[in-house]
Amino acid sequence: MKLGFIGMGNMALSLAEGFISAGKCKAADVVAYAPNQDKLAKNAQQLGFTPAKSATDVAIAADVLLIACKPQQIEGVLAALGDTIEGKVLLSVALGWDHDRYKALVPSSTRVQFIMPNTPAAVGEGVFLFEEKTSLTERELALVKDWFAALGTVLTLPSHLMGIGGALAGCGPAFVDMMIEAFADAGVKYGLPREAALKMTSQMVLGSAKLQLKTGKHPGELKDAVCSPGGSTIKGVTALEQAGFRANCISAIDAIMKK
Repeated sequence: MKLGFIGMGNMALSLAEGFISAGKCKAADVVAYAPNQDKLAKNAQQLGFTPAKSATDVAIAADVLLIACKPQQIEGVLAALGDTIEGKVLLSVALGWDHDRYKALVPSSTRVQFIMPNTPAAVGEGVFLFEEKTSLTERELALVKDWFAALGTVLTLPSHLMGIGGALAGCGPAFVDMMIEAFADAGVKYGLPREAALKMTSQMVLGSAKLQLKTGKHPGELKDAVCSPGGSTIKGVTALEQAGFRANCISAIDAIMKK
């Protein structure tokens, strides 16, 4: 089965590299188009996929199309593709383009799946939110989920929860990066070299997340296990509470979800 990418930015490149590295598809079975042909050619040479001169060439060559261009470009791309996508599987990682929005613009035989990824997919630790509403066959859906599961965690959400899911999983990495930077700054303030401060902070975040996932314990329970009576950690927790740490985290999501 040939996989075609329309758009080859950082996310699409990470997905292509991940699928190929995990053995989910052969490099020879991947074709891609991007407006920057020079960059596309370099990436194609590095990964072994076939660069295309147009989005239409990709649609003709591939069985499964992954739309990874900018959201504002999609209507124009779909118009240009026309009936070349009849009978094809169309996967989309473009924000705001859900199943129904696509189905209103593509041939009735085109089968659609909306997927929201996040940037940790680049290191095999992504979160991939699959919209529950889909027109893929059971076999196609199982195959696509298997591809993405090789690069992280796959979750299925009802259409009305894709927005909040995307806010948490898609925007969340930026907030975690800010937290890592802030704690590393504190380490530097008290004498740690920058590289060491960043490394230990990032590993601390990674380890804490893995501990929660492995044990399934509530984060509050894990937090309490570190807080000795009258100890250093509870003093830090108190300072974060006084600064509105948790309320500010919720406010960040509120800001995204406001219409």
